[in-house]
Amino acid sequence: MNDLYLRTLRGETTERRPLWIMRQAGRYLPEYRALRKEHSFEELCASPELSAQVTLMPIERYALDAAIVFADLMSPVSALGVDVRFDPGPVIDKPIRDAAAIRALRVPEGPEIAPEVPATLSLVKDRLAGRANLVGFAGSPFSIAAYLVQGRGGKDFALLRALLFEDPVAFGRLMEKLAQMSARYLIEQHKAGADAVQVFESWGGILSLDTWRAHVKPHVERLLQEVRGAGVPTVMFANGAPHMAEDLAKLPADALALCWRCDLPGLRKQLGPDKVLQGNLDPAALLAGPEPARRATEELLAAMPPQRHIVNLGHGIQPETPMESVQAVIDAVHAEELVA
Repeated sequence: MNDLYLRTLRGETTERRPLWIMRQAGRYLPEYRALRKEHSFEELCASPELSAQVTLMPIERYALDAAIVFADLMSPVSALGVDVRFDPGPVIDKPIRDAAAIRALRVPEGPEIAPEVPATLSLVKDRLAGRANLVGFAGSPFSIAAYLVQGRGGKDFALLRALLFEDPVAFGRLMEKLAQMSARYLIEQHKAGADAVQVFESWGGILSLDTWRAHVKPHVERLLQEVRGAGVPTVMFANGAPHMAEDLAKLPADALALCWRCDLPGLRKQLGPDKVLQGNLDPAALLAGPEPARRATEELLAAMPPQRHIVNLGHGIQPETPMESVQAVIDAVHAEELVA
């Protein structure tokens, strides 16, 4: 039974650092690319059997300590009454941009939210047979709203930020509804077999710290409180948010994961030894090849005390990453000799 990841989340002393990789089930794997020749991305997400196959691909190939369910950040939004398609990223043809559209959104009950994802988790849990812990995930309310309001992906999501300033009351209602949905969704994933869940704050870093504190942080706190209150171990991941690191560390999550732009060793010194931290290799180090990947991993291991640290990237692995780079990271982590 490999429960290294879960024991680390609990703050236990472990014999080795656990390791997994964001987007580890994806386009850098030849078996995934082969499956994509037969099925669209939407077909993979909609089928629990196909999603389970993809989720398990990196576990079959590598000695990783956690499997994260294959799904999309926007998988749950259809339960709100919103249509989403992929071209290739998520597209909302009728964006949610005013108070009336926000009022029309219904907050679904847990079993209504992307039922294919809990079904996938149930399949994967059986097939993992204890080889690794199983991780579910959901987007933060702000990161889901970014796509709902903008209509598709972007860099600064100006329309969402404009809504916040133009009608902060309506924006708050949107955050509240999305936080409720994500909390219910994560609890359903835990019931289906997820050992822990990760909340992705993919876009909150585009806000100033004061704006995030006033308009987003309270909703993230309530989401995490509800999920943890249901007995679900939680990880909070934030991208592009070095200016928020101290505030993020105070959120009611069991662990904090940060992107490669953040000084994780510095944050460890500041927070002390008890907070579980995850990350934060630059995905470009793996993209550069196995030797740069090995060096970057060894540098991270030397800078970060080993206990209560989960090795991961600071963002998703790049599709063009050589598979040998992943093995180089794993070898470096497994070669480390921990001093009690």
